[in-house]
Amino acid sequence: MRILLTNDDGIHAEGLAALERIAARLSDDVWICAPEYEQSGAGRALTLADPIRVRRLDARRFSTTGTPTDCVLMGLNTLVEGKRPDLVLSGVNRGANLAEDVTMSGTVAGAIEAMALGVPGIALSQMGFHDPDPSYAPAVAFAPGIIRTLVDAGWASDVVMNINFPAGDVASITEVEVTRQGFRDAHIRHAEKRTDLRGRDYYWMGFRQERSKPADGTDLRALYEGRISVTPLHIDLTHMPSVHALKAVLGGVPPKL
Repeated sequence: MRILLTNDDGIHAEGLAALERIAARLSDDVWICAPEYEQSGAGRALTLADPIRVRRLDARRFSTTGTPTDCVLMGLNTLVEGKRPDLVLSGVNRGANLAEDVTMSGTVAGAIEAMALGVPGIALSQMGFHDPDPSYAPAVAFAPGIIRTLVDAGWASDVVMNINFPAGDVASITEVEVTRQGFRDAHIRHAEKRTDLRGRDYYWMGFRQERSKPADGTDLRALYEGRISVTPLHIDLTHMPSVHALKAVLGGVPPKL
């Protein structure tokens, strides 16, 4: 199995090194294409107005000035030599990617771009963003077995797998749960106003450490309770109940005011 690795924390991130250890347990044919610098929150951004520079760091390792989406696109279509990869792994992100966060996550976007190009994609994230020395031990311990199980079972071609690992001691993690995407009932994103040394205001985007009260079966609840969360995601954002409801009032000749 040929595997392409990417991330949004950058080519030098500890999480990418952890992902290399994970991939090495699945294959000896592993390629890497990751951003030169951190691209957290980039979502599915595609670089269109600037050139993308590529550095070849060794035979199977590249960094680019682009986004995770750019990296997967270039890795699959241009940089990986010979046979196309069979699987794309994106991560391991420093911090969980749960609930509505998945729509802005560069980690999840890497897996989505793989799916869009016809290659199965898996996003991996590890809780513990605010730990000054975050451990990727849970991801390294459990990801290879979970990935192998998923690959052997297969999944729909329009779906990506989003795996989140709880923080803590490996021995304390005893369960995997297949979950649905949750949605927070607390607003945790905010802009903090600061002042630079010249007296000018600027803003730093961040997250409040405030937990929601998620429903059973959601990715949030699983992580809060120390379980590994595996969530099948797809990018069809259509809300079918609204489609059916609106068909009763819209359709046919456009209404005029």
